[in-house]
Amino acid sequence: IPTEYIFKGLVIFLPSFLQSDIRDYSSLYKVCEGVDCIFHTASYGMSGPEQLRKEQVESVNVEGTNNVINVCKERSIPRLVYTSTINVVFAGKPIEEGDEVSVPYVPPDHIDHYSRTKAIAEQMVLSANGCSLTGGGLGLQTCVLRPCGIYGPEERRHLHRVNVERRLFSFRFGDPRARMNWVHVNNLVLAHTLAAEALTLQRSCVAVSQGKLTTYITSVCFMLPLQFEKLGYSRPLINLPVSLVYLAGSSPLFLLNFIAVSHTFKIDKARQELGYCPKPYSLTDSVEQYLKSRQPRSSLPIRCNKICFLMLVYICLISK
Repeated sequence: IPTEYIFKGLVIFLPSFLQSDIRDYSSLYKVCEGVDCIFHTASYGMSGPEQLRKEQVESVNVEGTNNVINVCKERSIPRLVYTSTINVVFAGKPIEEGDEVSVPYVPPDHIDHYSRTKAIAEQMVLSANGCSLTGGGLGLQTCVLRPCGIYGPEERRHLHRVNVERRLFSFRFGDPRARMNWVHVNNLVLAHTLAAEALTLQRSCVAVSQGKLTTYITSVCFMLPLQFEKLGYSRPLINLPVSLVYLAGSSPLFLLNFIAVSHTFKIDKARQELGYCPKPYSLTDSVEQYLKSRQPRSSLPIRCNKICFLMLVYICLISK
């Protein structure tokens, strides 16, 4: 919600930040006063222990989205841009150059609560397109964007997980040729801005669903060489089956598949209907910034990961 002030005769608007709980309808309704566009980016349960908190994942991703839609209706907010995820269609099976028509949603009984609830929420937002508003008008205009792996300055979800100093990548696993999409945060912001503009009356656009946001395709292994080279470590030579890594308990199976299985998507619809043209960015800068901010090497725990032990057991079994 903008705050107005005068500077040398110019009226300048600065954003003010109001905290609310997406699950609290009355609070959400209050903070949305005077808003003409909502960017719904809130979600819960993507990674870590929170993935297993089914009720909380449901309450934020599904019930929270329902609250946002209802606030749009009651407040006569004409535009809603929803930040979804490629997880809504990726169920662990390879996807090559998928698009909005060829790839179905994950099944309702999908084991990953985050992906399942995000798929439900996405369909709710798309179904709300054109619904009537309290103040009348043409109705609510909605748009759904599906980001992939996000990187950029201060990114803390992906890079810290592939920190080679923690000995988590002493071995490789999965198909080394596996590819996935990545998007720089600046391009992601650009896509959201274009989506909001596309929903205005001036552009006369209706809902644009499921736009993929990057042309840059690589696997998580693209990040690893940068860290290995910067820190002087040798790259891992031994490749483990994904099933063995799963048995080690290091990560849920759907997260391992996210890294080990190819899933790439086209961005044609985002280009055509939003005018989206992503700018080229290098991952090197993000990696270098992360390495500068990492913990000193001496303070990192020096211990053998459980996967190392299981690897030895595996070698012993296959050698007999």
